[in-house]
Amino acid sequence: MRIGVPTEIKHNELRVALTPSAVLELTRAGHEVTVQAGSGVGSGFSDADYEHSGAQLSDSAEAVFASAELLVKVKEPQVSECEQLRPGQILFTFLHLAAVPDLADHLLASGVTAIGYETVSSAKGDLPLLAPMSEVAGRLAIQAGSFHLESIRGGRGVLLGGVPGVAPATVVIVGGGVVGYNAARMAVGLGARVTILDASLARLRQLDDLFRGAVNCVFATHAALIELVREADLLVGAVLIPGASAPRLLQREDILTMRSGSVVVDVAIDQGGCFATSRPTTHEHPTYRVGDTLHYCVANIPSAVARTSTLALSHATLPFVQALASDGLGALKNNPYLARGVNVHKGSITHNAVAAALQKPCKEMQW
Repeated sequence: MRIGVPTEIKHNELRVALTPSAVLELTRAGHEVTVQAGSGVGSGFSDADYEHSGAQLSDSAEAVFASAELLVKVKEPQVSECEQLRPGQILFTFLHLAAVPDLADHLLASGVTAIGYETVSSAKGDLPLLAPMSEVAGRLAIQAGSFHLESIRGGRGVLLGGVPGVAPATVVIVGGGVVGYNAARMAVGLGARVTILDASLARLRQLDDLFRGAVNCVFATHAALIELVREADLLVGAVLIPGASAPRLLQREDILTMRSGSVVVDVAIDQGGCFATSRPTTHEHPTYRVGDTLHYCVANIPSAVARTSTLALSHATLPFVQALASDGLGALKNNPYLARGVNVHKGSITHNAVAAALQKPCKEMQW
C-alpha cells in the first residue's frame, strides 16, 4: 500500500506520525512510504533518517496527499488538508470531532474513511492509542501547573511540594483515568497534597491501592467538587467520554470561588473542555485569566515534548498501521479495535458517541 506522512501544520505541533524505525518496518513489508521533507525535524528525526529507512521524500504536502492510499497523521486535518482528501482514502489520526463540528462536515464531504486514534478501543473500553498521549498529557499537566503557580507567571507563588515548616500545594484532579493517574503520580512525586475525584468506586479502590494512601480518593459529586476546588491551588480536568464532548463539571461562578492565583489545567480541552471557562490555547500563548484564576488549556499538550510523544505514539499506532497497510479497510473485519475507531465512512458518521455529540445521524458502516 502507498502510505503518506505529511508534516503537521497545526500551530505549534512538532510531532510526526511515524518514526524512521516504524517506516522501516513498513518498507520491509513491501509498502511504499512517502514522507514530507522536514516532517520529523521537530521530533529530532532528519530526512536522512527516513531515507535510510526506505521512505521516499516529498517536498510538498500536496504530493503526499495525492499519492497516499493511507494517510497517517498526528492531529486533525486543517482546512487546507481537508481540501486534498478524496473518496477511498483512509485517514488515520487524532480527530476529536465532537469539539470541531466544521471538521466533521469537511470529512463527510470528502468521502474519506477517517479513523480516530482516540476512539480505537477494546470491548472493555481500553483506548490503546489515546493512552500514551494521555500519559504524557497527565504528567505535563502537573509540570505546566507548577510552572504557572510561580509568582512571576501570575500564580499564587506556591511551591508544589512546600518546604519544612510550610505546607505543600493542594492539587485536585477531576477524573481518575490515565490522565488523572499520571497527573497524580507527578504531583505526589513532587510532594503535593493530592485529591482525585472519580464517579467509579471500583476505580477509586484501584487508585487507593496503587497510591497506598498517598492520594485522597473522593467519590465525584458536584457538592464534593465545589468544596474541594475552593481550597485548590491547582485544578486538573481529566475527564473523558470517548468520542463525545467532555461534560461541563464546573460553571464560571464555581471557578470564581477559587483562590486568587490558583491554576486550572484542562486536559479535556481536545473534547471541548470540562469547565465552562475553558477555551483552547496554544503553546505560544498558553494561559488566560478568568477572575483571579489562571487557565492553561493547550489543545496539543504532548507536543511540548515532541520526541517523547512521537516515539510513544508511533510505537502504539504501528501495529494498526501495519494492519491497514496490509488489508486496507478489510482490516476492520479482523480487528474490532480499528472497527470501533471509524468516525466517518463514505459521507456518514459511523460512531455513535461522535454522532450524538454532533447531533447528526449515525449510520452503520457499509462495506
